Amino acid sequence: MSANHILRIGSLHDATRLQAHIRALGLNIPCDEHLLRGAESPIAQPIERGGIKIGNRIAIHPMEGWDGTLNGKPTEYTIRRWRRFGESGAKLIWGGEAVAVRHEGRANPNQLLASKDSREDLARLRNVLIEGHVRTTGSDNGLLIGLQLTHSGRYSKPNEHHRPEPRILYHHPILDRRLKLPADYPLMTDGEIESIIEDFHRAARMAWEIGFEFVDVKHCHGYLGHEFLSAHTREGKYGGSFENRTRFLREIVQGVRSVAPGLKIGVRLSAFDIVPFRSDPEKSSPGKFGPGIPEEFAQLIPYRWGFGVNAENPTEADLTEPIKFLSLLQDLDIRLVNLTAGSPYYNPHLQRPAVFPPSDGYSPPHDPLVEVARQMECVRELKKHFPELIFVGTGYTYFQDFLPHVAQAAIREGWVDLVGLGRMVLSYPGILWDAINGQPLNHKLICRTFSDCTTAPRNGIPSGCYPLDGYYKKSEMAVQLKAVKAKL
Repeated sequence: MSANHILRIGSLHDATRLQAHIRALGLNIPCDEHLLRGAESPIAQPIERGGIKIGNRIAIHPMEGWDGTLNGKPTEYTIRRWRRFGESGAKLIWGGEAVAVRHEGRANPNQLLASKDSREDLARLRNVLIEGHVRTTGSDNGLLIGLQLTHSGRYSKPNEHHRPEPRILYHHPILDRRLKLPADYPLMTDGEIESIIEDFHRAARMAWEIGFEFVDVKHCHGYLGHEFLSAHTREGKYGGSFENRTRFLREIVQGVRSVAPGLKIGVRLSAFDIVPFRSDPEKSSPGKFGPGIPEEFAQLIPYRWGFGVNAENPTEADLTEPIKFLSLLQDLDIRLVNLTAGSPYYNPHLQRPAVFPPSDGYSPPHDPLVEVARQMECVRELKKHFPELIFVGTGYTYFQDFLPHVAQAAIREGWVDLVGLGRMVLSYPGILWDAINGQPLNHKLICRTFSDCTTAPRNGIPSGCYPLDGYYKKSEMAVQLKAVKAKL
């Protein structure tokens, strides 16, 4: 399906028309026609569960800018972004952004790094965020700030030459081919894994000491934590059985509780996966993406390289193991869960629904609302099983002008506890704060999913909203991005 054949959300004039469009697609997505304001708004309600208090139902997802220094410290771009996180009015800041626990595990040469050298800089980011939050809301009451800790595993690209330096747990028949990995490419050893676990302990203690209330042990989007969950074919104590594939998490949690006993722990999880997709070559042409189609998998059944995926038909989810994983989190007294799906590297139409694909993507195979609905239904289903957990949902940016209408309905109907904002924050961090305070939305700032915030970092340029945020639109980086897109 081409972008020209998708009904644009921005062309709909009211929530009633969005509801009709949702019905026409045969989807089930809650959407309120009218927004409630102030204390009457479900979005404004505080939540308290399992000793965790959050002042409203707005969460900010980790939004990495690929704009730190080569030694892992924030720059003025990073500081501005974190200040805007605070100015959003959200009471849950989920991780700020992905911070690598060691240099070799950085996803790009400009990713923030949890180290002795960056300690005071990370503390400053937190302080800047709080200042922005108080300026918007008048108080930091109910504000919960975390730091997302990560190792990028298969997608490590830590050095200035920007070449991939994958650290893999097992050989993947499709992803290895994409990275041009030879059959004898070395797997990460158990000893290396144990050393990385110690890095998580050290980074978590530092986060605790400088004031973060929780850390996110990242298990999503194809990075190392997520790859552990799909390591069915790995031998040894970190692969094969469910117990072995979750050992990485359990050993991190055990150590964090020892070295930082007052620190809460959360997990951002790709709750389900599907087989990697690619652009349909028969419908592609120079300057034009073909629609996404799944990689050929007929010879790979049962499919043993995913998590939460139907082994007999890997274009479908299977929530059996995700339910087991959430049960484990509950047993570990981890209450904070942020659900997403898939990976931006191999099925971006699922992970980040958009009309306009990034430079290394493909046109959506169907209306992006299909994948938004799939993510929302997944959260709803898992929340039914675990009412004591606090669930953050993903995928709301695609609703654009009607994000507040869907967010309000989803919370009111109990589909999710908090609505997480990702790409939307880059252009319009205060969209939900304006909605609950009765302010008219600034439609000129609403994200239209142009994907420049992804195309830029894919080509070594910092992320940001180049079409709508004047800070980036008028920068030298915008000139570089324009040249890259013209070449592509």
